[in-house]
Amino acid sequence: MKEDCLPSSHVPISDSKSIQKSELLGLLKTYNCYHEGKSFQLRHREEEGTLIIEGLLNIAWGLRRPIRLQMQDDREQVHLPSTSWMPGRPSCPPKEPSPQDGNMTAQGPSIQPVHKAESSTDSSGPLEEAEEAPQLMRTKSDASCMSQRRPKCRAPGEAQRIRRHRFSINGHFYNHKTSVFTPAYGSVTNVRVNSTMTTLQVLTLLLNKFRVEDGPSEFALYIVHESGERTKLKDCEYPLISRILHGPCEKIARMFLMEADLGVEVPHDVAQYIKFEMPVLDSFVEKLKEEEEREIIKLTMKFQALRLTMLQRLEQLVEAK
Repeated sequence: MKEDCLPSSHVPISDSKSIQKSELLGLLKTYNCYHEGKSFQLRHREEEGTLIIEGLLNIAWGLRRPIRLQMQDDREQVHLPSTSWMPGRPSCPPKEPSPQDGNMTAQGPSIQPVHKAESSTDSSGPLEEAEEAPQLMRTKSDASCMSQRRPKCRAPGEAQRIRRHRFSINGHFYNHKTSVFTPAYGSVTNVRVNSTMTTLQVLTLLLNKFRVEDGPSEFALYIVHESGERTKLKDCEYPLISRILHGPCEKIARMFLMEADLGVEVPHDVAQYIKFEMPVLDSFVEKLKEEEEREIIKLTMKFQALRLTMLQRLEQLVEAK
């Protein structure tokens, strides 16, 4: 079923499935009641007869391999003007000339580049602070020649943590030297999405949030149930709608980000045996083997009887000739 052909009373779940708008609104009401007083409540509106739901979507990390962060930022870097510093020219501002020197005053042109550099440095300050991690030291500027900051005494544990070059992005740590991202399995992040965003679009939004170098085609979203059942969301599905359909409780069903080549779907028939202990599973296997042997014996005896009947019939035909 195509989305364009859907009546206004239905909301698409995927390219081939849909749900009645009234039923979805009922599930949405239950979802918001569960998250009452929290930031995870969803808002909805209608635009040209189309129901649009938007809000925060929780996604848990389920990666087995580390991922690499982008080394460069897309934002344009702000550099100091070329006139503010040149090789061979001191970076500190020159001393104010003495009153006896009549060739240069305190407001001469030689001081203007210093003010220009300082204003440029001040304007680029917030950008640099936003790009660096909390533990990163500030880059040394021309103003350091005027006042020298005394180094802070750090505890041994803190100094060791800084030496390891482990920095945090949105609460997740990565190695600053190699830019390798290692999210803890099961840790949760969230992105703001709406019900018209497909799985591929949500993946792109999440990877852009953490500036992951790998493309969205290398990852997939899975719904993992408490029973162990695991279902992969197709590229044409809508993750926010799927979250509402599976209910608000993340103890029952959670949405995981996994590798596309490592993630495996687990059907319900298989998932019901996952939580059994090994001795119980071994007993199940033994009973299945016994049943299999009985079926093999039964089929063997059946075909032997058919073979004997066919041979007897052939002998009768030969004697009749």
